[in-house]
Amino acid sequence: MNYSFDRIIDRRNTRSYKWDQNEKLFGEPDVLPLWVADMDFPSPPAVKEVLKQRADLGMYGYAIRTDSYFEAIVNWFRDRHQWEIQPDWITDSPSIVTSLSLAVELFSEPGAPVVIQTPVYYPFYDVIESNGRKVAKNSLLLRNGRFEMDYEHLESLFQEGAKLLLLCSPHNPGGRVWEREELQQLGELCLKYQVTVVSDEIHCDLTFPGHKHTPFATLSPEIADITVSCLAATKTFNLPGLHTSFIVATNANLRRKMARRLQTLSLHMASHFAQDAVEAAYRNGADWLDEMMAYVQGNLEYAIDYLGSNLPQVKPLRPDGTYLLWLDCRELGLDAKGLKHLMYNKAKVAFNEGSVFGTEGAGWLRINLACPRSILEQALKQFCDAANANE
Repeated sequence: MNYSFDRIIDRRNTRSYKWDQNEKLFGEPDVLPLWVADMDFPSPPAVKEVLKQRADLGMYGYAIRTDSYFEAIVNWFRDRHQWEIQPDWITDSPSIVTSLSLAVELFSEPGAPVVIQTPVYYPFYDVIESNGRKVAKNSLLLRNGRFEMDYEHLESLFQEGAKLLLLCSPHNPGGRVWEREELQQLGELCLKYQVTVVSDEIHCDLTFPGHKHTPFATLSPEIADITVSCLAATKTFNLPGLHTSFIVATNANLRRKMARRLQTLSLHMASHFAQDAVEAAYRNGADWLDEMMAYVQGNLEYAIDYLGSNLPQVKPLRPDGTYLLWLDCRELGLDAKGLKHLMYNKAKVAFNEGSVFGTEGAGWLRINLACPRSILEQALKQFCDAANANE
């Protein structure tokens, strides 16, 4: 190993969204946070170095994007995902959630249904409802400890008039890395009913051995033509605080609408720091990423084994990717309020309570595994001890 992921870095009192809101969010100052999806690992050394260089300039004026930035993106997706992206297909956006919200505004009508596959990352609900649209749930099927798509129900939503689908691929919180055949069947339905697909692929680089991410837009030229892909280096390399992402669209009309709206809202300017960090990560972060995912897989195996031995009522859903673990806690017999009380007040840990991902998530919890092993060990011990004492 060239990188140490066991080292604990104290993030308290650093304006950390994850570590500096315990009392405000959970009512307890000493809660161990394993909730929001950022890592407790330093980003790759090349990222730190380039940010130091940018800071040392001492002047933080308006910035531009260079050809080398776009080349780094193109090379990464060609080498990592066998996707040949043209530089002019790329449009920068401050965040994937920003892109999702603009897509809902631009590609659906007020009051129209927008399809999501639930349970799903909770901002999907927010960007639909805050834009005055209706959530059309296509609930995922849980079969043999694995989420699957319900194509029959999905087609019924398209038949009823839904023209926009927000796809989460890989899936958050369930960790499914959708197989090419699954995505192809989805794509064929979308083509049949002329549905635009906005594909959130922020977790695309975070897959475990035996699972390969398929970019939705690579399925066929026809499917690419109805797809807006939302991508970022932020989850991959722990850069979310830099607020940077990008959109890839082969369809010039879709791309032009997104770019114009971003410019209208003055969200189109380059950052003094972000593009350099992304370029450095994509050019020099592959080894770091591979070691980080191997470490997270070790955390995953530890968590599954520990829960199986110490709290077998709680059943993990083994993920294909991401650094998130979705736990079925329904046998504990607690509602959302009870699970929060167990976590925050008794166990002094903070995982994500599942109902925020939709009604299908009630009785579930989501754990962030991207932390030093000792933190995970402590959190699981505290949770299991509290749950067992609660019976």
